[in-house]
Amino acid sequence: VIRDLFGLDVDGRSLLPGDNADVHGFDNNADALTLSSALTERYLSAAAKISQMALGRPRGSPTPETVFVPSDRNQGVRFSDDLPFGSRGGTSFRYYFPADGEYHFQMRLTKGGVDGATEGLTLEPHQVDVSVDNVKIWTGTIGGADFAGVLGRGTSSDERNKMIDERLRFSVPVKSGSRLVQVYFAAKTSAYVEDLFDPYLRRNPYRATNGEPEISTVTVTGPQPETAVVSDSPSRRKLFTCTPVSTAEEVTCAEMIISKLARGAFRRPVTDTDLEHPLALYREGASKGGFEAGIELALRGILVSPSFLFRFEDQPESATPNTPYRISNLELASRLSFFLWSSVPDDELLDTAAKKTLHQPEVLQQQVRRMLEDPRSQALVDDFAGQWLHIRNVEGFLPSPEKLFHFDDNLRKAFERETKLFFESIIRENRSVLDLLDADYTFVNERLAKHYGIPGVYGERFRRISLSPDSVRRGLLGQGSILTGTSRANRTSPVLRGKWILENILGTPPPPPPPDVPDLKDERDPRKVLPMREQLAAHRANPVCASCHAQMDQLGFALENFDAIGEWRDIYSSGLQIDASAALPDGRKFDGPAELRKVLLSQSDEFLTTVTDRLLTYALGRGLEGSDGPAIRQIKREAAREDYAFSALIHGVVTSTPFQMRMAQEHAN
Repeated sequence: VIRDLFGLDVDGRSLLPGDNADVHGFDNNADALTLSSALTERYLSAAAKISQMALGRPRGSPTPETVFVPSDRNQGVRFSDDLPFGSRGGTSFRYYFPADGEYHFQMRLTKGGVDGATEGLTLEPHQVDVSVDNVKIWTGTIGGADFAGVLGRGTSSDERNKMIDERLRFSVPVKSGSRLVQVYFAAKTSAYVEDLFDPYLRRNPYRATNGEPEISTVTVTGPQPETAVVSDSPSRRKLFTCTPVSTAEEVTCAEMIISKLARGAFRRPVTDTDLEHPLALYREGASKGGFEAGIELALRGILVSPSFLFRFEDQPESATPNTPYRISNLELASRLSFFLWSSVPDDELLDTAAKKTLHQPEVLQQQVRRMLEDPRSQALVDDFAGQWLHIRNVEGFLPSPEKLFHFDDNLRKAFERETKLFFESIIRENRSVLDLLDADYTFVNERLAKHYGIPGVYGERFRRISLSPDSVRRGLLGQGSILTGTSRANRTSPVLRGKWILENILGTPPPPPPPDVPDLKDERDPRKVLPMREQLAAHRANPVCASCHAQMDQLGFALENFDAIGEWRDIYSSGLQIDASAALPDGRKFDGPAELRKVLLSQSDEFLTTVTDRLLTYALGRGLEGSDGPAIRQIKREAAREDYAFSALIHGVVTSTPFQMRMAQEHAN
């Protein structure tokens, strides 16, 4: 919302605590959203910071902001497309520079050795570059002969680290706005080191073994108060729709700015009553600090107004209690924009709603089509799919480095990127949602392709590749994000994988396990590790557990060829052959992921019900009830005419009775 209102990129996680996503699977569920006194204080603080950023008027001493580079990232190669060719390691991130001015940058290296000294600096010099929006702003050199001389004079670890930090600290003027910061080493050569073995066969093939330094953190502090200059920025251009040229014009201009801002923030045309408080704040601020100080205070007031923080839906006085009624056009516009964009309605959608035509089927269909084509519909990938398919959890994957040593941050990021691009293709190409189960394509870069055993893919850029009919990577169940997210840190888990399929594909989640059920024992000696099928036999022997495990385990067994990080294998570490055969309670047998996909496609109606259920739950911001069943069936029937294209399901949701109507409550006395 802040992005769309002001053109600001803010990190909401640094300003406010996360919302609870445990209720019905999504963090926009109204039953789980509360406003405590502590949270109110955080909102007040966030509003103050955002209003200063929007006007480019930061005050006080700047707070350092540190970006941490994952410790398991392979910095021996170019990490991403955001970094230039010829670079090695480092990181890239978007940073909002609130005003023109001088900013301090401090890089720190990963420390190694028993005394905390940084390794790899006495062998040869290493060039460190920093760019902003692909324009180099600083170059430094760390290591080499001069370091070898100083570090060898008996200096302490603290003295050495201080010297290194000094070499990696600089200040530079930067223009305001959201910019891409790139920190990286200059690559020395692209040639492979001559070796008798394929590097991939080594225990830790993706970690640097030659002692090259690695970036650990990047800290940005600024602008320095004595250098800060208020200047043109995207947020100021979006905010200041007029500029007073005299004192007499200031009040009129302020009313125009505040009215437009309040209309967008409150998601409806504003009344004189709506503007009373923001205008009073403007007058208070202007009397002390001038026109822009008044606008800043008014902006702060709007950002903590209940009309902004809450989505009110007023019940008509004529509504009969316990009787459904149609929500207003403006309320429908907000439901629509938060469903598809996770943000406020834009001017076109608000104008359409203000004309009271949004409820008309042809108008609503045109707006839905336009909104799905808009880049802001990326929110369906980040927020809807991110929670339904657990893509948000990928950044927390921490497989055991002792047993799953092929895993690193590069692979972690690739897992996340693949599934996001895959789901986005379903939206952008308006494909059938059944392709989620058995698509003949996916997206990979070199790192992920090598992990999957797919030849002929080079470089960090993700590209679309075709998959053969018998490929084990077809659909969601062949993707590393799903397979790793349904595994333990050091082994696979047919139980977790089967449970994920039951919940997210078939829509029949098993009941919670009974108390005091022991977990599987971890055997450290690989020669003594039993196949998962035998280890789980004890659970199925318990009559209380048997009913759920009978189906859950079988679905998971079919994926047992994928290890805990989604890499294909034919044998266990103990040398035993993997048995991926399974059978459902109705007697149907299948073997491996390809046949499992056929089983799931044969039950596609259950999957379509699950997708519709998840979409409707997310769209409504509440859990579904038995009374919502007819709406789900109607959405599916209508989508069948278009082969269950994604847009057909979306259109079915937004035209459904639960989305367009509410149940009237008893009027308060």
